[in-house]
Amino acid sequence: MNKVYGSAAEALDGVLKDGMTIAAGGFGLCGIPELLIAAIRDAGTKNLTVASNNAGVDDFGLGLLLETKQVKKMISSYVGENAEFMRQYLAGELELEFNPQGTLAERMRAGGAGIPGFYTKTGVGTVIADGKEEKEFDGELYILERGLVADLSIVKAWKGDEQGNLMYRKTARNFNPPAATCGKICIAEVEEIVPTGSLDPDLIHTPGIYVTRLIKGDHEKRIEQRTVRAA
Repeated sequence: MNKVYGSAAEALDGVLKDGMTIAAGGFGLCGIPELLIAAIRDAGTKNLTVASNNAGVDDFGLGLLLETKQVKKMISSYVGENAEFMRQYLAGELELEFNPQGTLAERMRAGGAGIPGFYTKTGVGTVIADGKEEKEFDGELYILERGLVADLSIVKAWKGDEQGNLMYRKTARNFNPPAATCGKICIAEVEEIVPTGSLDPDLIHTPGIYVTRLIKGDHEKRIEQRTVRAA
């Protein structure tokens, strides 16, 4: 089975559909699948529900899909860097489901592991708990969170082999591993594709069984907030 495709557009061909749910890896602008996001924008797929730690910035990352109003709903933890997100949300043009970061990561991991739900103390007594089942364990109150299963996962890795085994580099090993597992289809973009068998099995973070398609690309690697001092 050939998993390697020539471009993001080719890898997404036949996968995208209006109204689908997409799980996107990355944290801030680190480790985001920027090429796949841009290709989804170019494809014009709309009414998307996107589960991601954040919503990018105004002109990069998931901010590109917000700019074109292709996103109907965001499932996120942090959205403070995106003015267009704020404008759409306050105007009632965008649905938002806030998840604590650890809860969102565990929802993705649970979905990928076939676990339909789990109990957590995070969010008890806050608006996060509204409408959710509560249960007491050992005298402590917990809320039920559902595992998250997406139609498509898009992730960014450092290296991948031809079978889709992935290695992430440093901070980019954030939401990418759990996001990769929770999609019915997973498409990964990598900086380098190496021959099968050349990766140390002990250093593989996402096994290729989870990865459906793979592309190699050049990445911009933006800095989200650049702070400098005078020379």
